[in-house]
Amino acid sequence: MLERAQGWLRLPNGKALNGFSHCYKRHGTTTLFAALEVATGQVQVGHYPRRRRRQFLDFMNGVVASHPGTALHVILDNLNTHKPKHDRWLTQHPQVHFHYTPTYSSWLNMVESWFSILGRQALRNLSCSQARQLREAIDRFVKAYQETAAPFEWTKEVVYASAPKKRYSDLCK
Repeated sequence: MLERAQGWLRLPNGKALNGFSHCYKRHGTTTLFAALEVATGQVQVGHYPRRRRRQFLDFMNGVVASHPGTALHVILDNLNTHKPKHDRWLTQHPQVHFHYTPTYSSWLNMVESWFSILGRQALRNLSCSQARQLREAIDRFVKAYQETAAPFEWTKEVVYASAPKKRYSDLCK
C-alpha cells in the first residue's frame, strides 16, 4: 500500500489544482484473494498478510463452505501458491476442480476483469498509511459492488478478414 505525497499546486492563472505526485512511501503489502461466481457476478474476497499456499487454501475453504454440496470449477492463473506438487487438499475436496489458464493469458479469467474494476474504481490514487485502511477501502467497494453485481458479458468486435498484401510497399498502407 502506498501513502502518496499530495498537495495543491497554484497555477499561473490563479487556479489551484489538487493532485498526486509520483513520490510515495511504502507501508508494506497485503494479499487479496477473490472468487467470482460467473452466473451471478457475486464476489467473495479474503484478505491475508502473506501470499502462501496456506492462505490460499484457507480462502478456498471459505469458498467451499459457502457452496456446500456444489461442484466448483475454479479458474486459476499459474501463481505458485495455486499449483502444489502433490495436492492433498484437492484429494480431500473431490467436488472442487482446478483449471489453469495458459501462461500470459490472464484475460481469459473473468475475475481479472473484476480486479481491473476494483483497481480503477477503488484503488487508483488511494493513499493509505496502514494495511487496515486498504482492506477497509476494498471491503467498502465489495459491499457496494455486490448490490448491483451481474454476470460479465464477453463481447468481441467484428473483425473483417483482409487479403494478404501482394507487394512489400503495400504493407505500409
